[in-house]
Amino acid sequence: MAATLGVVGTLLLAGTTVVADVSVGFGKTDITPDLSKHTAWLAGYGNNRKATGVHDPLWSRAVVLRDGDRKVALVSVDLVGLQRPTVMAIRDKLPGYAHVLVSSTHNHEAPDVIGLWGPSPRESGVDPSYLAFVVDRVVASVKEAEGGAAPAKATYGTAEDGDLLKDARMPIVKDPVLRVVRFEKSDGGQPIGLLVQWNCHPESLGSRNTLVTADFPYATVRALEAKHKVPVAYFTGAVGGLMTNPGEHRKADGTVVKDSTFEFADAFGEAVAHLTDKALEKTEAVGLAPFVVSTAPVLIPLANPGYRQGRAIGVLPRQAFLWKRDGAGPPEPAGPTQVDGDIALQTEVSYLRLGDLHIAAIPGELYPELVYGHYQEPVDPNVDFPDAPLEPPVMTSLPGKAKLLFGLASDEVGYIIPKRQWDDKAPFAYGRKEKQYGEVNSVGPEVAPLLMKALQERVREAGGR
Repeated sequence: MAATLGVVGTLLLAGTTVVADVSVGFGKTDITPDLSKHTAWLAGYGNNRKATGVHDPLWSRAVVLRDGDRKVALVSVDLVGLQRPTVMAIRDKLPGYAHVLVSSTHNHEAPDVIGLWGPSPRESGVDPSYLAFVVDRVVASVKEAEGGAAPAKATYGTAEDGDLLKDARMPIVKDPVLRVVRFEKSDGGQPIGLLVQWNCHPESLGSRNTLVTADFPYATVRALEAKHKVPVAYFTGAVGGLMTNPGEHRKADGTVVKDSTFEFADAFGEAVAHLTDKALEKTEAVGLAPFVVSTAPVLIPLANPGYRQGRAIGVLPRQAFLWKRDGAGPPEPAGPTQVDGDIALQTEVSYLRLGDLHIAAIPGELYPELVYGHYQEPVDPNVDFPDAPLEPPVMTSLPGKAKLLFGLASDEVGYIIPKRQWDDKAPFAYGRKEKQYGEVNSVGPEVAPLLMKALQERVREAGGR
């Protein structure tokens, strides 16, 4: 079972009837590092990639929804993955919220906020002063959004384009669906803002770039804000598996641009904006109340030997707990340098119902197989756990029709791989001589079963299933 810390879950319900006016506001703050004050080791590839300048700013973009005295904040940051302890520090500065969700875009051209990409594998890349700066700026973006909130109504729409995605790992499974929510003032229809959710790694510039940038989401937001004259909050969905850009893109004038260039990032980002416009052409009205939030911490066994060593030497300074397979009793902290034995990390899974909107908040890089249940059948016989039960997929667990999936939500625990697809030992699947990339950046093979079950439990607790 999914072991939890302290309580089974936290359930917050804003009444039992729909409130006529839910207020919605948008806010943003600049979280670009001042390179004269902060050391920025760029995250997402190898070590020792120090930022030499800034190409475009990084942002914290917040959407606050208020239903009576209930408030929910949905925040997106242009970072590789804020860890849960940092998110908890943000929440401590925002009392009175039913839930504060902070999702990272998984940007590979922003400062390391985890620790893995410092000057060497044995040195953390985190600048504590920059992390403290991010905490304060995220809080400021939420307060700005709350201060500008106005009575609102909403519409929801989707559009698909699998050609905008490349799956870099067998089997080929994508989540090609872009999801958008448009908010308008309820007393006249003036636009308030857009919430966009798409499923692709922001890694258009590649490992040789040394300029801070928000990657293609910067161009996506820029294009949409220029056209629609409203603030836009971009959120990342399922990017495991491995969802990346197609390597080149043909622009409207026929010009083909290659990745690892800012020209490509701009063109690809604008293509995502165009897909958003297609989704906006066929939106349907959705109610925004009542609010239901079901969230709970979950323990996931830390099997990754590299992560264990990184934690022991201070590169990944996260509290760990003794892993109890039966989940019985309160968790016991593990020693700060403990490497051996059964230990686990604490993360969280959340389900938010905002009227007709149903949101799954998953703390890592979800494989698209886990979104729709598109599992390979029959399974490749050379995987490590061919008989593992199939995990309940997100879209089956979520009720309703209007659904959002936020990945890297309030934590980053790496790749969330279907257990039947786990392939860390020879002989390798698909006749390969070496294993595919993925397991090296996953906490372990039990993560997907535990998190998907936890999502089911959150929805069930909220009365959704």
